[in-house]
Amino acid sequence: MAIHTKHPITTPPAAPVREKTGHLLLRGWCIFVLAGLLAGTAWLNAFGVTVSTIVVVGSALVSIVLWLSLRPVVQWRRLPWFAVAYVAWAVASLIWTHWPAATTITLVLLLTTTVQALFVGAVLTWRELIRAVASALKWIVALSLLFELWVSLVWGGPILPEFVRPDGPVDDPIVYWSRDNLFDGGRIQGVFGDANSLAYVALLAIVVFAARMASRPPRRFLLGAWIVVAAFLFFRAGSATAYLAAVGVFVVLITVLLMRTAKRPGGRTRFYVAYAVVAVGGLTALWFARDAIFSLLGRSADLTGREGIWETVWARAIEHPVIGWGFSTPWVPSDPGFAGWITDHGETVMQAHNMWLDVFFQLGAIGFALMALTYLAFIWRSWFFAVDRPRWDIVADRPYSPLTLIPTLTGAILLVQGLAESGPLVGWGWLFVVMFAFKIKQAPLMGRGPSERRLTGEQGERLSTP
Repeated sequence: MAIHTKHPITTPPAAPVREKTGHLLLRGWCIFVLAGLLAGTAWLNAFGVTVSTIVVVGSALVSIVLWLSLRPVVQWRRLPWFAVAYVAWAVASLIWTHWPAATTITLVLLLTTTVQALFVGAVLTWRELIRAVASALKWIVALSLLFELWVSLVWGGPILPEFVRPDGPVDDPIVYWSRDNLFDGGRIQGVFGDANSLAYVALLAIVVFAARMASRPPRRFLLGAWIVVAAFLFFRAGSATAYLAAVGVFVVLITVLLMRTAKRPGGRTRFYVAYAVVAVGGLTALWFARDAIFSLLGRSADLTGREGIWETVWARAIEHPVIGWGFSTPWVPSDPGFAGWITDHGETVMQAHNMWLDVFFQLGAIGFALMALTYLAFIWRSWFFAVDRPRWDIVADRPYSPLTLIPTLTGAILLVQGLAESGPLVGWGWLFVVMFAFKIKQAPLMGRGPSERRLTGEQGERLSTP
């Protein structure tokens, strides 16, 4: 007769860990938040200013209520303080701003984006966060492709924002939400109404999907299909600066993988030297050969008129070099301070097309220094998050996780984008900087620490408790 011993040598069998319905709903909400911020101008193009404002403010309020209700473990001393200081300085600019209305409106966007970044980073573990980002990117990639298909096959021609059919030829195609170029070989714009924005989000999607695929989750074939779709959108967007960002991502990826091969202290030194030589040489070659390079990419050497914009913004920025003219990211075209100041194809420009110049123009040398420190701290922490082997005890040979590559590769995308766009200062660019910086400080090791203790059974991916 079998007798169940009172001294078992293994853990008794138990049902697998399953997520509660409430947490599944929370993850769904986080995916909506991420997708909404990744979509960017799609809200404005689809529904106009009023609805977009309600969505932005309303979703932030919901997240705050959820945060207060859930009270996740947060080490408040380990906030991304440089980013917080930048936001505080932007708020302080209400005192001296030359465009109070524009500052107030855009501060709402900055504050809500910052809150959402901290909220998502606080309530999700690392693996949940990456899965949520991947899910949000799938939504945006799919919607962009379906939107272009709908415009070509159902709408049958170019479309203006808020689903308006143009009565006739417009002064410049820049005003179109979609130019109906999917089947004629031209640049497509997706739900963003801007080809450059589509290209950068598609590049980010390729990075995230590839890292997820390398971590060997279930249904890798589907991830491969998503990579193909994102690559198609990236190619059809035809953004010259996004192509350069892709080169930057490749260089950083190769460097990180080489760094991981170092076996002894000081073994990375030669890679750092080689990386510095390649970086300096590449930037020098890009500058002196920019005419040939941009001609090859189908762009003018001045990046489609950006040099003229930079000169105009710089001339105005140095009039208030310390504190700037006042925060407004993006520039509000209806505000008297920006209306008609710089125009492109008859439309008022809404950014300086360089994040560093834009920050200096708006918030002076102090704001520039705070933004530089924000990115320096983020790049520093994300770099070592990627290249250092996970270790919290005497075991020194744990495998690297491909998912730890995502923050540093995202930083590479944003840094290159910031040379020709102000996008990293707003929307998903700012969201990812704050979110990843916050998460790395809260949980420097994936799966370890107070904020990572919750068990999750997601398609075979499980985090063990410390």
